Amino acid sequence: MEEERKIYIGNLDYGVTENDLKQVLEGKGLQAKDLKIITDRLTGRSKGFGFAEFENEDDAKKAVSSLDGFDFKGRKLRVNQARKQRPRFERNDNYSRFRK
Repeated sequence: MEEERKIYIGNLDYGVTENDLKQVLEGKGLQAKDLKIITDRLTGRSKGFGFAEFENEDDAKKAVSSLDGFDFKGRKLRVNQARKQRPRFERNDNYSRFRK
């Protein structure tokens, strides 16, 4: 399944680009199938985290073990397996007051 091949990469410096992350992964002998840094919709500025998807689960596990705690641009990366995204209305507690 897709969830086992996707990882979360957090605590990124706001200036880090997708190309920077790609180079770090390649330096560890890994190649991501898809790589995305999450940005603010209004400003376009990085939110300091992103996701990478790999061809297989083993590569994703190797990425987690080799990158979690890795010092990148003065910050220790926080890397773990990505969780499945919940529907937006379940993430916002304020929405519950409008349902009835």
